[in-house]
Amino acid sequence: MNAATARTTAPQWNAEVADADRARYARCIEVSRRVRWDIDRDVIRGRDFDFDRTFLPAGLSLVNRLDFLDSDERRFFSQVQGRTYAWMFGLCERFIGAKMLQTSGLHWLGDQKALEALVRFSDEEIKHQELFRRLEALLDARMPDGHVKTAEPNAVAQFVLARRNWAVLALVYLIELFVQRHYEESIAPTQELCPLWKDVFLFHFREECQHSVMDEIEWRAEDARLDHDERDAAMDDLIALLGAVDDILRAQADADAAYFVAACGRPFGMRQQLLLLDVLRRAYRWQYIASGARHPSFGQALAKLCTPAQRTRFEAALASIVPED
Repeated sequence: MNAATARTTAPQWNAEVADADRARYARCIEVSRRVRWDIDRDVIRGRDFDFDRTFLPAGLSLVNRLDFLDSDERRFFSQVQGRTYAWMFGLCERFIGAKMLQTSGLHWLGDQKALEALVRFSDEEIKHQELFRRLEALLDARMPDGHVKTAEPNAVAQFVLARRNWAVLALVYLIELFVQRHYEESIAPTQELCPLWKDVFLFHFREECQHSVMDEIEWRAEDARLDHDERDAAMDDLIALLGAVDDILRAQADADAAYFVAACGRPFGMRQQLLLLDVLRRAYRWQYIASGARHPSFGQALAKLCTPAQRTRFEAALASIVPED
């Protein structure tokens, strides 16, 4: 069986598809211009965080699984996760911005709409990095000392960018999708969140929506350049990237659990400490892996680009990290 017949679907990177994607790129440019926002004028607006409010809703923090926490501790649990959320997004956007700048090179002397769209994408990701750095500084000034960040953004970016393009583009698409899912399913419907945090999520969401469109186009274009064996190797890389993300999340959950217990200033039993750690690991794996990997759009893309055997390998690897509850 050759590479062409080994796949259940084999989309061709032909003129018709290119014309359709050219229109999608043009639409992304139009939306980018319309929703463009400024960190100070639109998002922060001279405000600080309201520590009398939660930062992440229970659907993301999973705090409802911890019935031994009082109301102040439940709120602080969400704030610890919010602090890590700001750091994690700054970390992810370090390699996303670099990858999109790199990908734009494919269009330098080609479709200028695609080039403009990807340059705008990269510019927005650099702005997002600045936003989350600013938020980290605000959080550092007000929250208890002792919070630990367990990974270095440039080291993570170097590891990610050394993998095959197909795998990196798939990971970027997964991340953009979970940003949207977090906002639509958990954040937008929740009224008790800190107003600054809710605006951060809203404005971040507005720009990430068109980013995911471009991710899917570029991932599909890269897929069309590969044969079956190359895609198999790229799937290995994607699985390795998921494992690396999980390593970061487990280390950060360990650090955040210790930070939470120390900052609360009261004793927790061993069973309670283990449950705190388990809930943090589950929350982070849902937030940063499963909510993207199990997004319907990601599953549809995998179904189009991969063989059943390749999809089975991906699902098995995902289930080993984030079992279905």
